[in-house]
Amino acid sequence: MIGYLISYILCFLFVRLGWFLPSGLVLMLGGLFLYWKDYRASGNLIHLRGLFCLFFAGGQGLSCMKLSRLQGQWSLMTWACFLLAVVSFYGAFEAAERKLGPVRETHWMKKQARGRGSVLPWENRMEFRKFERSLFWGIAVVTCLSAAAFILEAAVLGFIPFFLRGVPHAYSYFHISGVHYVTVSCVLVPSLYVLYFMAKDERKKVQNRAALFFTAVSILIPVLCVSRFQLILAVGMAAFTAIAVNRRMRLIHGLALVCAMIPAYVILSIARSHDVAYLNGIFEMKNSQMPIFITQPYMYIANNYDNFNCLVEELPRHSFGMRMLFPLWALTGLKFLVPSLVNFPIYVNKEELTTLTLIYDAYYDFGILGVILFCALLGAVCSALVRGLARLQNPVGYIFYAQIAMYMVLSFFTTWFSNPATWFYLVITGFVYLYVEYR
Repeated sequence: MIGYLISYILCFLFVRLGWFLPSGLVLMLGGLFLYWKDYRASGNLIHLRGLFCLFFAGGQGLSCMKLSRLQGQWSLMTWACFLLAVVSFYGAFEAAERKLGPVRETHWMKKQARGRGSVLPWENRMEFRKFERSLFWGIAVVTCLSAAAFILEAAVLGFIPFFLRGVPHAYSYFHISGVHYVTVSCVLVPSLYVLYFMAKDERKKVQNRAALFFTAVSILIPVLCVSRFQLILAVGMAAFTAIAVNRRMRLIHGLALVCAMIPAYVILSIARSHDVAYLNGIFEMKNSQMPIFITQPYMYIANNYDNFNCLVEELPRHSFGMRMLFPLWALTGLKFLVPSLVNFPIYVNKEELTTLTLIYDAYYDFGILGVILFCALLGAVCSALVRGLARLQNPVGYIFYAQIAMYMVLSFFTTWFSNPATWFYLVITGFVYLYVEYR
């Protein structure tokens, strides 16, 4: 942590001096150092504390480079919030780890470490085999529910976003309240298929083909919705599930996955009518010649920190828990009965760029104290999850872990834990978990 604090101080000083590129690089190195430390100590490629430190601090480092004219100087309160978010998370994780004691390797983990030359060691495949049928039905039911909800939305709304042209925000209009949560639950199916693939009996050809078909349908739904985010979430969680189960997977596999996702991302950008001129007009890059495949991901990461600064500078008063309780208001329907429960403006520096950071709502509710408490609680929970990964008996538990890992990776993107869809995914995963446990 001392190394990170030094990098943070240097970053702050460099920004004040106008040395934007060095400021970003030094902070990204600080986040990378914290990730590398956890990775080396645990051997876990998706260690939750390491992922949060790498991507939250790394995203801040990118933002400090100030490559867009939309980005300005941050207030001291903004700098303090970003620093304390990482320090609180890191410290609470460490405290919980010491309280719970060291993780002891189980018989399962030792067998896993001995495996060679297969996707999953033979002994573990036999352990998974008893869950094969229940995992298949989990895939089938979630896919059918998601597909039925998608068809209902398409029939009622009268369009499918993928086939519209000239409407950049078509996906935003493809939404029926309550139903859309079921539609996007398809993102869980690829992760379930990863577990099924490791458990399947090669002799059951019809069932195996059906499972593959359901998974293909689940991936097709985000494509038809032209939702890059849902597609990335589905594939990312599946990859993280595989990594959580099979500890022999290495960083090179993650890089290969990112490269494989690039063509799909580009195709969906075109399908959303997001051409280069449209995006360049929104992003207002200082270097107008910068390639769009660099500009777009940069702004989807970097601008979120400037949106947080807008919140800090413009928020007239805190909402004292109302923002973070939004999933309760949404999932119970109270937001329709009492609109004032959700009638809080979002403070951003440009109307089209509405993505936020993980701590946005925590500050909205309780200021810097909310950031500290939220990140400390999240750090303690993540510590328990990392510890629990060693003792899982039900394979669906790996999907719980993979979801939280994705939220740590995308901590620069949005307020995951005040998003109703996040809790809906967790509830659906919980139902599948209980079904598998029962079977």
